[in-house]
Amino acid sequence: MSGLGYLERLLDGAAVDWVPLGEFAEYSTTRVSFAELNKSNYVGVDNLLQSRGGRIDSNYVPTSGNLTEYRKGDVLIGNIRPYLRKIWLADRNGGTNGDVLVLRPTDRIVDPSYLYQVLSDESFFEYNIQHSKGAKMPRGSKSHILQYLIPIPCPEEPKKSLAIQGEIVRVLDAFTALTAELTAELTAELTARKTQYNHYRNQLLSFDGADVEWKTLGEVTLKSYSGATPKAGSAKYYEGGTIPWLRTQEVVFSDIYEVSEKITPLALKETAAKWVPANCVIVAISGATAGRSGINKIRTTTNQHCCCLEIDPKQALYRYVFHWVSMNYEKIKGMGQGARGDLNSAIIKDFGIPIPFPNDPENSLAEQARIVAILDKFGTLTTSLAEGLPREIALRKKQYEYYRNLLLSFPKGDKA
Repeated sequence: MSGLGYLERLLDGAAVDWVPLGEFAEYSTTRVSFAELNKSNYVGVDNLLQSRGGRIDSNYVPTSGNLTEYRKGDVLIGNIRPYLRKIWLADRNGGTNGDVLVLRPTDRIVDPSYLYQVLSDESFFEYNIQHSKGAKMPRGSKSHILQYLIPIPCPEEPKKSLAIQGEIVRVLDAFTALTAELTAELTAELTARKTQYNHYRNQLLSFDGADVEWKTLGEVTLKSYSGATPKAGSAKYYEGGTIPWLRTQEVVFSDIYEVSEKITPLALKETAAKWVPANCVIVAISGATAGRSGINKIRTTTNQHCCCLEIDPKQALYRYVFHWVSMNYEKIKGMGQGARGDLNSAIIKDFGIPIPFPNDPENSLAEQARIVAILDKFGTLTTSLAEGLPREIALRKKQYEYYRNLLLSFPKGDKA
């Protein structure tokens, strides 16, 4: 579909007037009692979502007073930074507070859904931010918002105008529905793959009745490494740095707990810690990150909150150890100490791991390799979908924005 050609065909030569919003809409002046509100129909800026994401139920509901009423078909706009890009077309009646503006069409010349589409455009958000006032928490200018120009096709023929507006809304809603449907399908597939992966991982690493010997991670480790953080802001360490430095923030686990080259852009100029060879099993040991694990695929340095284990290849495969540690994330995290739940290298190295066929090293490594091959295959499938999902959503969003811009690119009149 050529968006521009489609719009031209819709207009069929008809004029487009750019009309100030205030000529056919006003702010809600009606009030609603707190007693009529609940988590589903009370709206604050906190439960409005960015990027035309709609709303979610509120965690808070007022317990006294009267609030601004909104009705189905009203357009609600976040009116305090950083929430000026939040907007919602009400699909119910309810109430809101002073941080949300409620715009109510007063003339049937405009379709509320069309008005929502126009006002949810980036050009309106930029206009609103440009005219916002205040130092710490700027608010949108209510008077300037009402001066914002809205394109009204065929203003002299209300019936035709509403038909054109409705068709534009229909096309944009169709793109939104397709994106939502695709996202739901991919998310369901990702969930299924994760469930399948976890099933086989638990089954393969259970070793019920098998010939195994329990050792500690320290016993299958050749050498362990810890790191350090250079002095904050020191040009000596940071400016022009090329040495990769891994922080615990980069040990970001998914259901397969893979790190693989997620190295911070902040590279070092001089080493503040010992080099960690590639293919170590790295376990984060600090606070919120404690227990997360991964494998560094390149030689790197780390901060002091990473415990890096160089696995003895004669006893265990590093990827086998990785799968075992990642499966036991909750157990390892639960061993944290203190208010922050911190771990340390001693706790990590004392954690047990089953080694199959302990009296037959060659067969033991072969069995580990078999397990790793299966889990890596499932892991790759899961990772590819997990990484592809946001890319596909971004692609659909880009496509939507392209057609949205074309469908709302009305010819500018003298007023505009």
